[in-house]
Amino acid sequence: MGRSSPLPVPAPNRRGLFSSLEPTAVGWLHTGGRHELYYEECGAAGGRPVVILHGGPGGAINPTMRRFFDPSKWRMALFDQRGCGRSHPNASLDDNTTWALVADIERLRVHFGIERWTVFGGSWGSTLALAYAITHPERVDALILRGVFLLTQKELAWFYQDGASMMFPDAWERFLAPIPIAEQGDMIGAYHRRLVHTDRKIQAEAAAAWSQWEGDTISLRGPEARPTKFNEIDFAIAFARIECHFFANKGFFPEEGWILKNIHKIQGIPGWIVQGRFDVVTPMSSAWALHKAWPDAHFNVIWDAGHASTEPGIIDALIRAGDAALQGLAR
Repeated sequence: MGRSSPLPVPAPNRRGLFSSLEPTAVGWLHTGGRHELYYEECGAAGGRPVVILHGGPGGAINPTMRRFFDPSKWRMALFDQRGCGRSHPNASLDDNTTWALVADIERLRVHFGIERWTVFGGSWGSTLALAYAITHPERVDALILRGVFLLTQKELAWFYQDGASMMFPDAWERFLAPIPIAEQGDMIGAYHRRLVHTDRKIQAEAAAAWSQWEGDTISLRGPEARPTKFNEIDFAIAFARIECHFFANKGFFPEEGWILKNIHKIQGIPGWIVQGRFDVVTPMSSAWALHKAWPDAHFNVIWDAGHASTEPGIIDALIRAGDAALQGLAR
């Protein structure tokens, strides 16, 4: 069924990130409400347009994200989602839903005067990319996805209740620590109550533990791959508050399994799926389910990778996917 992954690329032949580059333009995009979104434009002014979506929900863009596409051939647009990074108000949950973010991607497209673009996203970025493509298929000429997350109750239970806990019992104990035993039957609910608390000290304690759990499990390379931003309390609070807000509200989807139930709307859009075989944060079952529902998409399993986008096999596969998309779109 569909196009499965080729043999793994030998380590010496793997592609690396493109050279560091600075944005050609930055600014803040008004949404018509309280939120203003920080955005960057990078690469070639006349290049193939691509919008790059960060993870979380609650993460932020970073300079590494500019390096997955050839800057001489792609016109890259990146932005910090509502409440994230340099967007403001920081850590705000007001009017912060999946559908508000889908509308923001459209605002950004119109702002840049782009007719159609490639959409690139990993983890939560893959969720948002799929939601956007299903809602606006006429605006998407290709999808490149990494660490597929369909935001189902099964996935949330695996990572925040019972599943990943058996693989990382030491890290799980640290995640449990701020939550009384009586509340541990619903860890997302327990953390949500603390992360929306009016006392910043309570927020900060919960945010530090929530962020550390994700950082401890993100990569096969171990703790050294943990994002340093998680150590910054302002970032950790925004990340944990927004992420937990989305998960406590089931991603704001109208029904369980909404993405796969609507995947027929993107049939015909070229796609590339890159998945770490040992991804604990977003296990491969979701990428496999997407692959079966969207068999025309290229499906590449990286056997020596977990969840992080910066693992060598993931970098190689994503850069090759970008090159393949560029060649396909040029025909």
